[in-house]
Amino acid sequence: MNAPATTLMSGDDYRESLRRYKPRVFLDGQLVDSVADERGFGPGINAIALTYDYALKPQYAPVMTALQQSSGKRVNRLTHINTSSGDLLNKLEAVRLVCQETGCAQRYLTHDALNAIGQVAARIDDARGTSENTARFLNYLHRVQDQDLTLGIAMTDAKGDRSLRPHAQANPDSYLHIVARNAKGIVISGTKAIVTGAPYMHELLVMPCRNMGVEDADFAVCCAVPVDAPGITIVARPAGRPGEQVEHGAPLFSRKYGQSTGVVLFDQVFVPWDSVFYAGEWEHSGHLTYSYATHHRHTCIGARAGFGDLLIGAGALMCEANGFDPGRETHLREQMVELITITESFFACGVAASVYGKADEHSKTFMPDPVFANIGKLLLATKIYDMHRIAHYVSGGLIVTLPGPDEDHNPETAAKLSEVLRANPDVPYEQRIETARFIEDLTAGYQGGWYSVISLHGGGSPAAMKQEIYRNYPIGSKVELVERLLERGIGADGSPAAAPHDPARAITQNRQPGKCCDTGCTTPGQPVMVDLPGVTRKG
Repeated sequence: MNAPATTLMSGDDYRESLRRYKPRVFLDGQLVDSVADERGFGPGINAIALTYDYALKPQYAPVMTALQQSSGKRVNRLTHINTSSGDLLNKLEAVRLVCQETGCAQRYLTHDALNAIGQVAARIDDARGTSENTARFLNYLHRVQDQDLTLGIAMTDAKGDRSLRPHAQANPDSYLHIVARNAKGIVISGTKAIVTGAPYMHELLVMPCRNMGVEDADFAVCCAVPVDAPGITIVARPAGRPGEQVEHGAPLFSRKYGQSTGVVLFDQVFVPWDSVFYAGEWEHSGHLTYSYATHHRHTCIGARAGFGDLLIGAGALMCEANGFDPGRETHLREQMVELITITESFFACGVAASVYGKADEHSKTFMPDPVFANIGKLLLATKIYDMHRIAHYVSGGLIVTLPGPDEDHNPETAAKLSEVLRANPDVPYEQRIETARFIEDLTAGYQGGWYSVISLHGGGSPAAMKQEIYRNYPIGSKVELVERLLERGIGADGSPAAAPHDPARAITQNRQPGKCCDTGCTTPGQPVMVDLPGVTRKG
């Protein structure tokens, strides 16, 4: 920790920084006067504020901060560019750490987009024989790190008719696009439909959501804009359940932590060239979306593992409050082990994706292994419903049949309920009820449904992950293995035998070296993790 640090903000500094921005935001049909003071956004702001506070805590700083090689400064981990497998592992741990507290800390999207944009900037420079794009990106990156900003990712377009390409849409604003260029910059219009935390971001990173063709060149745009740039309107939903009152026994978690999302409308928004990372380079749009998706799916593994930690802890508490010991009750032990297995299985995929990560050929940014990253994300996306089911099983029906919180203060019923709804004599009634409502909040109410949807569709649908797994998995290497054992299909020296090319066997073309070699593996002797005093790994 001897490297010079950027000016790392605290959570309160972050809240105060939002007052310097005046975005045009609508919530529940009303224009928001001050995002920082809007109760409907409070849980989301709290979640991001924690990522600032944890970076300043000595016990968490080793994993929540990182040394940025391009500047020599220590920065928040969630604005850092990865340069090793160790970086990927520590990012995974950092995200799990903050999501254990918040459920979804949101700011990790900043990290994923910065890493992807840096890669595409270097790729464009290599194609052109220039260094202009990388220099522009590094200037932006260092400003973001020095000011300790949080960035919203404006990637998913409204899309319109899904059967048509962007340029063929009846309403061109269903995709964000360039409407004008001049010596000073570009002008963009269109709609980004799912922007996490949009109201309480500092800036928005605009990115394409798909591979573009030559006809879609005006839709291939990547740039940064302040959240309050003229022409931007955000239509948002509340974060969590901020209207619930603690004094009435409401679920504390989603009142304290949550996530807003917003539809962002761009109407003739000017972006200076210094903030444009590419404009019209349609042939690089697929690379950007692929890189971002790989980084983000890897990160989502850490986020949902943190959520799994909450369910594991709450499930164990509920068993105890109900008077059961899972170690003695076989059916409860089996369920708890399944919940642990699910959580640690997809997290293990994240660890494998980190260890087998390798440097991008253009930027040297370390990329998670795409097969392991996509398998881990696919597991959590499809297993989230099993995680909820198991939490319900070990908790019993009380989590949804419990009378409403107002009954806790009803003189006609409160005393009787506290007698008959107590189970384990060593666990007070209030503690049993608090745990039941915590699990209800995370799995059976508004917040629980929300976690299910973002787990299933966040970072792309399961179909997209399956496509990436199949595209990147070296099936050809496995075919070659079997053909060698069958003594056919390859020559005596191990090279493919001379034979006419058979297009039907294209499935065998995808090959890669084994994981035991230097390619795709952690370089021997490379530090992989930092010691974290006071923090227990995997929770």
